[in-house]
Amino acid sequence: MLMDHAVALTEARSHVAALADRARSIEASSAYEHVLFELDWLHDDDVPALDTTGLPHDRGMLLAVATAAIEGLIGHGIDALRIELVLAALDGAWDLDAT
Repeated sequence: MLMDHAVALTEARSHVAALADRARSIEASSAYEHVLFELDWLHDDDVPALDTTGLPHDRGMLLAVATAAIEGLIGHGIDALRIELVLAALDGAWDLDAT
């Protein structure tokens, strides 16, 4: 994994983890955790550590950065369809968190 790829993946995982930590319900937190599992699965569990310190508290900003980072993985050899499925899972978690 090249450095740019690792940075994008770390950013995606960290922001999704922060969303999971700040979710309004157990169900929403579990849905965000599912997104993390999907990202890990796409990378055969060879993933960098999470670092949620210093991330913004604004949940909308966390979602925006996570979405952009996940989309950025397409340029690193990850299949675009799989990325779309992960993004759909993230959107589903966000919708569940909004209720």
